[in-house]
Amino acid sequence: MMEIQEYEQKIKELEKFNRILQKKLERSEANRIALEESNDKKEFLLKKVIAELEESKQILEQRTQDLEQALQNLQLTQMQLVESEKMSALGVMVAGVAHEINNPVSFIYGNLIHLEAYVKNLFHLLGCYQKCCSNPIPELQAEIETIELDFIKEDFPKLLNSMTVGAERINKIVLSLRNFSHLDESEIKDVDIHDGLDNTLMILQSRLIEKSNHPEIKIIKKYDNLPFVECCARQLNQVFINIILNAIDALEKSLNPQIKITTESQQNSVLIRIADNGMGITQQVQQKIFNPFFTTKPVGKGTGLGLSTSYQIVVNKHGGKLECNSTPGLGTEFLITLPQKFGR
Repeated sequence: MMEIQEYEQKIKELEKFNRILQKKLERSEANRIALEESNDKKEFLLKKVIAELEESKQILEQRTQDLEQALQNLQLTQMQLVESEKMSALGVMVAGVAHEINNPVSFIYGNLIHLEAYVKNLFHLLGCYQKCCSNPIPELQAEIETIELDFIKEDFPKLLNSMTVGAERINKIVLSLRNFSHLDESEIKDVDIHDGLDNTLMILQSRLIEKSNHPEIKIIKKYDNLPFVECCARQLNQVFINIILNAIDALEKSLNPQIKITTESQQNSVLIRIADNGMGITQQVQQKIFNPFFTTKPVGKGTGLGLSTSYQIVVNKHGGKLECNSTPGLGTEFLITLPQKFGR
């Protein structure tokens, strides 16, 4: 009987121990679950922080890029304003020079007609005297021979003619200067593209003529029957002068330098091709040629803004196209496509 009671007592103790152990196991499981939940929460928070940091990094990178682009745009705008101001100042100077030259040249050119008439009358009167006095006294005959009267009578009309041609040439240059500046005209107007090209060539004449170390640059013009184009003539002249100057620079070492200018009428637009037979440029350079500040010229000879500014004028201002095609060793061609109506 005692043994049974002892067994029962032991069984009760074991049951009590099991209950205690079960509670401990339950607490351990609860702690484990709480720990896992805590770890999951920490992992979630960590991932959230990492994601926020990555997003902040992307935002910072984007803002940095935006600031760099804004800075580049600001620098480009500043330089383009400088270039535009230079062209505006050049236009003012050109118009002023043209005005100052025009007045005295017009005075000379206008009086040449009267001078020619006066000289004809004097020569006629001299002829009459010679008929009336066929045998002049020795002193007079000696003076006639000294001044070479016969040569003067023959050469003076040629002299007047050369002066007239020179005055007409100056008048054409003055007209080209005034047309190039376009200071007295509206910003947007219908323009003859050929006038702008011819005026630009007239302005650059000193760069085209033969020099001691370089032959004359031959200009080949193939003009189509173009309609008038609605555009800003002054800005378009800036494009022409930039591109033709680049062509002239590319021909510095050419033995038979040529610039070919071709115009073509297309549907609702006009095409202008300006090509040289220089050394050409590589594909890598062609990809960068319209980038601001990019230049292949030596330091001090180019700002890298001429073609960039020309691109802005043609594409952004006039809604046209400016392209460059080149083959190394064969030359370079610029293609300017302009809509007939401004910005369309």
